[in-house]
Parts: sequence; structure tokens; C-alpha cells
Amino acid sequence: MNTSRTDIKTLVVKIGTSLLSGEGGFDGRVLEQVVMELADLKRESGLNILIVSSGAIGCGMDRLGIKERPRALRLKQATAAVGQARLMHYYQTLFETYGQGLQTAQVLLSAEDLDDRRRYLNIRNTIQTVFDLGSIVPVVNENDSVAIDELKFGDNDTLAARVAAKIGADVLIVLSDVDGLFDRDPAQHRDARLVEVVERITADIEALAGDTGAQTSVGGMKTKLTAARIACATGVRTVIANGRTPGIIRGVLAGTARCTTFAPSSEGMSHRKRWIAFGRAVRGTVHVDAGACRALRERGGSLLPAGVTGVTGRFETGAAVRIVGPDDTEIGHGLVNYSSADIDRIKGCKSREIDAVLGARDYDEVIHRDNLAVL
Repeated sequence: MNTSRTDIKTLVVKIGTSLLSGEGGFDGRVLEQVVMELADLKRESGLNILIVSSGAIGCGMDRLGIKERPRALRLKQATAAVGQARLMHYYQTLFETYGQGLQTAQVLLSAEDLDDRRRYLNIRNTIQTVFDLGSIVPVVNENDSVAIDELKFGDNDTLAARVAAKIGADVLIVLSDVDGLFDRDPAQHRDARLVEVVERITADIEALAGDTGAQTSVGGMKTKLTAARIACATGVRTVIANGRTPGIIRGVLAGTARCTTFAPSSEGMSHRKRWIAFGRAVRGTVHVDAGACRALRERGGSLLPAGVTGVTGRFETGAAVRIVGPDDTEIGHGLVNYSSADIDRIKGCKSREIDAVLGARDYDEVIHRDNLAVL
């Protein structure tokens, strides 16, 4: 990555389930190695370090003697509740042992916490206050014991990216059991080559990703690319690296590690637009034509009804929606001025025709540019 540590103030490290699981269940050897390294970095440089940790359900499965990942929601939540306490005990013990005074703070989040603007801002303030205390490492996880499937982040890769974007991190390191993104599956192809740098996540790059089959994991390379897209869009450099490699975090920061680095966007995104893009839960999709795509991407315009070709899902005024082009490529997220039913009625119309169709014209735009985050 070739980035001086003095240029980095805030580092987010995501530790995947695959690194915390062994043949007999929970395996804390990699966790111990990573905590030792992070504790040293924290003491040496005073970095703001935040950990996004998987493993609560895996820890619970181990504790309860469950061999397969629970599918029933109630059992999944109960398993997470048992495992979360055990997981945090490991972190607290390890940081006390190797951190010479470093402490941990548990932060449990649900997607609903980011959906509400006030709670979204409060999360940022809370984490910043923890950083300001100087000797505390916050450990973030999804609140699996109460979150329902319809309102979940889905995976901790996405959670890590959204938190990194939320707090304005400089670097996000996603630790997994592979060195990074390969041009083909290295488990099946011995000549697979590591993709060391990704300047932009294109359809060709996405085609290289595959999903996981691990019983204790929900992520895979696809979720890591989604995380990289989110983080990079807000200016956070993102790295996928192998957490089993000794000294991997120092190697990533020094630019000597074997890993995949995703270049961040050069254009900054305001915190409000970060919330629109990655905080609000998406309630539906607005489909637009090629002309609207160009207006949004190249000219920073608002989305007018003339450029809308269709609507998917049901939502009310003020909801967050995805905006996709003719080829289903996601352009961005925005807050709508009209409900899905009204947008469906005025799609393809000129703004001046809205009054005749709906009986009133509260806005000329379906989504105003101030409420639109282009990715």
C-alpha cells in the first residue's frame, strides 16, 4: 500500500469467522496473533483502531455443542447471545494481557441504528469519544441476538465498510483466510494469480468473486467486494489480506504484504450523503434511462421523472431507494420526493406535467441532487 503510518489516523480491521474457527469449533490462535499486533501498533503510534469482529455465533455454537449453523431465527439469536459474551471475554483478556493497560469497548449495532439519522450521528460521536479516551479499542459486531433477518446488515464485511465510512477511517483491512482476490479460484487452480491492485470494481472484477461454503460463516469474496465498493466510494482505502500471515497488518501498512488493495475514490462524500448511500435501509429501486445516467454521473444533476423508466418495490415519500441504469448497474442511492405509486404514474413525464397527472406538483424532481449519493 506504500502508506506511511503517520498518514493514517484511523484504522478499521475486520476479522472474519474463518479465522476464528477450527476443526473443533472456536480457535483463538489467530485472534491472539492479531490482537498482539494491534496492541503494539496502538502503543507505538497512538492509532485509532476499531475492530469489526465476526465469531459470535461460532463461539455460541462451540459453547452449546452445536455442529451446524442454526437456521431458525430464535436459535440463531440465542446462540449469538451466548457467543457474544464469550467473544468479548477473549478480546478483553487478550488486550489486557498484551496491551499494557489497553481496554476494549463493545459496540453492538443493527441496521436500524444507521437508518435513523440521529442514531447514525450518535454512533459516530460515541466511537469518537472512545477514541479520544486514548487507551480503548472498540470492538463492533452486529447485534445478532435481537436483529431480524429483514433488518440485518447481512454480513460483517458490509458492516465493517459502513462503519469505516461512518467514522471517516483512512484504511479498512478485511482479514480472511485467503491472500486477497485471485483471477480464479486458488483452491481449484494452482496457477491462480493474485490481483494486487484494483483501481475500480468493474463487472469483470466482480465476476472473479465466489461465495463461501463454511458452516460458521456468512460472507465470501462477493461480500468483500461489496464492502470495498462502499468503503472506497467514501475515500477509505480497502485491503483484503490473509489474517493467518504473521505480521500481516504491519505488512499491509508498509506496503510489503501479499494482499489486494482497492484504490479509494478521489472525490469526497459528505457525511449526509454517506448516510444516504450506506446508512438508510433501501426500500425499493428506481430504474432510469441512459440519459438520466449521464445526467446523474457526469453533471451531478437531479433525477427528473422524464428519465425514470420503472419502479420496483413499494415505498413512501422520503424513503431511500437504489437507482439503477438500463443494464441494472447501480448508479447510487437517493431519498425520493414521491411514493412508488406516484413515481410509477409520472415516469417518463416532463416536470411540468406532474400537476396534470397527480393533481399537484410538490417537487419538480423525483430525487433532488442534494438527496442523491452517486456511487
